[in-house]
Amino acid sequence: MIELFSDPAVWASFLTLTILEIVLGVDNVIFISIAAARLPEAQRRRARVLGLAGALVLRIGLLFSIAWIVSLSEPFTTILGHPLSWRDVILLVGGAFLIYKAATEIFAEVEGDSTHGAETSAKATFFGVIAQIIVLDLVFSLDSVITAVGIADHIEVMVAAITIAILLMMVAATPIANFVEHHPSTKMLALAFLVMVGMSLGAEGLGFHIERGFIYAAMVFAGGVEALNLWRQKRRVRVRIAADKVLASEGERAGVMHRH
Repeated sequence: MIELFSDPAVWASFLTLTILEIVLGVDNVIFISIAAARLPEAQRRRARVLGLAGALVLRIGLLFSIAWIVSLSEPFTTILGHPLSWRDVILLVGGAFLIYKAATEIFAEVEGDSTHGAETSAKATFFGVIAQIIVLDLVFSLDSVITAVGIADHIEVMVAAITIAILLMMVAATPIANFVEHHPSTKMLALAFLVMVGMSLGAEGLGFHIERGFIYAAMVFAGGVEALNLWRQKRRVRVRIAADKVLASEGERAGVMHRH
């Protein structure tokens, strides 16, 4: 155990795996933030922390059940000439659920009906949201664990990298949730991202591998465009405020001259 600390290869795999776990966890954090947003404000932070804690427990548990993970990839039946494994089933169900959840949220955003929003919030229960988070955590954890096994050779390194990544996501979850909640266009972009992830999970379950890097690259580009739009909106607000102050000042000056 102690010799691992003096091995540069172990440190390299640890840093690489930690970064990849954080990147792979972005979609998980976004889903948790949006799912928790349906709860009363006092319960949201606790739901996010419990959701990410559940992800940590699931991933570490799956790491210690690696033989079972490998068995999930073995086909158990064939449908229309396509061999189907339990991993495929999990990815298909998880992808379909993610698309359904994102589409429901998009409908609520586009509908813009306050009554509908209130009803949706009322239906969201704390344990219901936690159950949704755990279901998606299981799907995302499969990717996470498979990535960990492919990069690191030591179970201690995998557990440490996943733990640090989850702790960092716990810290980042609240700022991300607040930002998404206060910027409707960004929230729509995040929901579109979840639809894309759901489609990639479904395609993976059907045997069509889609590099997650392509999805992240598209979302980074879209996020950059959204950042420019938000910057432009802030500049317009500042210009409008400055113009209003000038008009108010000129009006006061005109009023003073009129009285004299």
